[in-house]
Amino acid sequence: MSRHSCRKGDPVSPSVLARPRPVYRAEELLGAYLPGSFYYSSARGSLLADGVHASVGGQAGARAQAAAEAMDAAAAAGVSDPVVVGAIGFRPDDEASLVVPAVVRRAAASNNRVSDRAAVGSPPGRWSVTPRPEPDVYVETVHRALARIAEGELRKVVLARGLELTADAPISVPSLLSRLVVLNPDAHVFAVDVTTSEDPAPRSLIGASPELLVARRGDTVVANPLAGSLPRVADEAENRRRIEALRTSAKDRAEHAYVADQVAGVLSRFCTELTVPDGPDVIGTATMWHLSTRITGRIANPTDPAFSSLALAEALHPTPAVCGTPTDLARDVIKELESQNRGYYAGLVGWTDHHGDGEWVVTIRSAEVCDRTMWLSAGAGIVEGSDPTAELTETSAKLRTLLRALGLEDIA
Repeated sequence: MSRHSCRKGDPVSPSVLARPRPVYRAEELLGAYLPGSFYYSSARGSLLADGVHASVGGQAGARAQAAAEAMDAAAAAGVSDPVVVGAIGFRPDDEASLVVPAVVRRAAASNNRVSDRAAVGSPPGRWSVTPRPEPDVYVETVHRALARIAEGELRKVVLARGLELTADAPISVPSLLSRLVVLNPDAHVFAVDVTTSEDPAPRSLIGASPELLVARRGDTVVANPLAGSLPRVADEAENRRRIEALRTSAKDRAEHAYVADQVAGVLSRFCTELTVPDGPDVIGTATMWHLSTRITGRIANPTDPAFSSLALAEALHPTPAVCGTPTDLARDVIKELESQNRGYYAGLVGWTDHHGDGEWVVTIRSAEVCDRTMWLSAGAGIVEGSDPTAELTETSAKLRTLLRALGLEDIA
């Protein structure tokens, strides 16, 4: 049953970020964030959600329907323009934290960057750092993955490593979030409450993801998979060389094709039209260069909950960009080779509204923060021809997105 009263042929309402007319500035929403809130900002605008009207359950693959039912119930209870926000973990049996918030505030996209005055406060002064696993163990794990690939069935697997950081004082999540916004103005920056009953203090998932899993506005859908990467450096001539190396690398283009082809294949099941570029472009973040393909389409039935932004995100997750291919085998190899459960890392985070519009990103360049402790993760795609030492260097560069916000970018 449709979750709103549009008849077939009626125009679909515009995105929640443009309805109702925004009255907040992006800087105001960032300044109002407190741990326990949901914060999300991108080129489309900013969203800040507080309180919990209802929690959203559902098993993997069925959360979009559960979200639609929760928003129907919220609308019947008088909630104006209900939204579901939150995060979903990497594996089907991992945790999810999805809610219909009690209060939602929005700010429209703006040409003005959030001022660096928003980045108030400073990180704790001293840290202890524990690699998980140690760098040499990670390199050996990549060798083991390459041996599995050489056997022929596994074509790609993404292997992650992490850092556990402990500060000498509680970590200020609002200050860290502000610094991420300032340092990564083109990223999808987020903070989500993922506290469980077992946590000794509130736990927040926070990050600045460069990778749009899927966005939907009306009947238009966009996905922007990234795969094939090189670290960014200070020397611009060397950066130009690296950009060209990515464009011409057979290994990186093959790795990227696994991701772009799968994303296009999944979206083709939902779209009447789909536009896929002939080849990838290169985009940059503050720390990395990535091969990028922007895929656009037109949704077949935008009034059906099975075509919502969350439904699309569930169908796409996990892409070969964070898992590998074939998907099920790669996920099993990850479980076998990685030293700890990923949790929310390489999952998805975002929002969907009562009309099915929304935006979901891949949970990379992220960390979980609880009191004085912070867990960071970063991964690299392993394919035939991968150099284990180069993959270690790539994960170090990716970890620097969070480490730069802490003033610790040299420890990765």
